[in-house]
Amino acid sequence: MCSAATPKGERRRQALVAAAAELLLEGGFDAVRHRAVATRADLPLASTTYYFDSLDDLIACAVELNGEAEVEWMRARVAAVQDYGRDAESTVDLLGGLLLGADEARPESRERMIARYERFMASARHRGLREVQLRLRAQFDDVLVDALRRSGRSVDESRLRHLVAMVDGAMITALAEYDPDPRSMARRMLLESIDLMAPPVQE
Repeated sequence: MCSAATPKGERRRQALVAAAAELLLEGGFDAVRHRAVATRADLPLASTTYYFDSLDDLIACAVELNGEAEVEWMRARVAAVQDYGRDAESTVDLLGGLLLGADEARPESRERMIARYERFMASARHRGLREVQLRLRAQFDDVLVDALRRSGRSVDESRLRHLVAMVDGAMITALAEYDPDPRSMARRMLLESIDLMAPPVQE
């Protein structure tokens, strides 16, 4: 999807994608403009239209880059856990870290959460982004299922979607209201429902 014909072209194209991805995290979709991307990548302005069919094409590649980085971070976090506790608190701590980010005290953590939900909403309007989002969602779900199984829990696709939608709804509401602690409501909801949505496997 996001490639160029020659090695030099590929390097330039990926530099533009990386620049657009950074701008997305810093300022959302409004920050991604041809001139801003070219300047950030230290490339001529014309390169954005040479390597991409449209600004939407560039944004879709940038969204995918950010999303794949997020999924890789989640996979690494799951792989790094040494002791998978099976009680509700331990499972929610793990899921909370995956769904809501690891370091809530860092300002960029909040910006990454906002960027994730902006991606969701933009996907409703743009077909190219919707296709990217569907691919990312499949990978995202795979990581969550792996984490829950390692935690000794059973979950099916329907319940997983319920669980994630519940957290997403709580986070969008909290972020929109500029709640200083947007994760607290989502965590409470996870604690109340985890045993129902992802019950412990009976041994």
